[in-house]
Amino acid sequence: MRIAILADIHANLAAFTAVLRDCEQRGGVDEYWFLGDLVNYGPDPEKCIELMRRLKHCAVAGNHDLAAVGKLSTRFFNPDAATAMEWTIKQLNPQDAGFLSGLEPAQERGDFTLVHGSPRDPVGEYLKSKGQAEENFGYFRSRYCFIGHSHEPLIFRLGEDGNTSYVNFTEGIGQVIGDFRLIINPGSVGQPRDGDPRASYAMLDIETSMIKLYRVAYDIGATQIKMVRANLPMRLVARLEKGL
Repeated sequence: MRIAILADIHANLAAFTAVLRDCEQRGGVDEYWFLGDLVNYGPDPEKCIELMRRLKHCAVAGNHDLAAVGKLSTRFFNPDAATAMEWTIKQLNPQDAGFLSGLEPAQERGDFTLVHGSPRDPVGEYLKSKGQAEENFGYFRSRYCFIGHSHEPLIFRLGEDGNTSYVNFTEGIGQVIGDFRLIINPGSVGQPRDGDPRASYAMLDIETSMIKLYRVAYDIGATQIKMVRANLPMRLVARLEKGL
């Protein structure tokens, strides 16, 4: 079984469709696991929701998904995110809102737990340090946990000695998931923040116990033009080409 792991699409249809094409070119997948934040920032929230609904998927809610349907306040959002959210809410029809409202904060699929933020705080925590990871290993029961939210690809491993370490998660190089407990972030499809503007996702092969990170070029300019036409904040427009 082959599974594509996607996170933080953020209404970027061009990036989303580019990733789906890449998956097909690599032989296809059996299922898509989505780690939250399907909407906000980008110009195509309704089309991204429609596309996700057509896929065979397992999805969890991100903080922007919840804010779009009134389940989370935007008072802690930065001004650009709050402005974009006001616009996003106006684009959603009842079916779109119903889909987002139905997303749970966490899902378990066999040996895997899926959350947006962290096992400890499925919606809100940005899990980026070894110290945080070490604390979070106690908050999920499965062997592995997939997270998003930080928009940066990474893997944390819990060693037999109880210490946590970073595992190199490099584009195209397979990592055997093995017997160690892992926390894995596939990076962001629609708004990468690791200095590489290409869409980021991971592919998991259950039979070989192998996971690979992939980066996919897409038409950033086309997304930016749509954002400008929608009067979305220019800082959000500019950051796409920088991957920051």
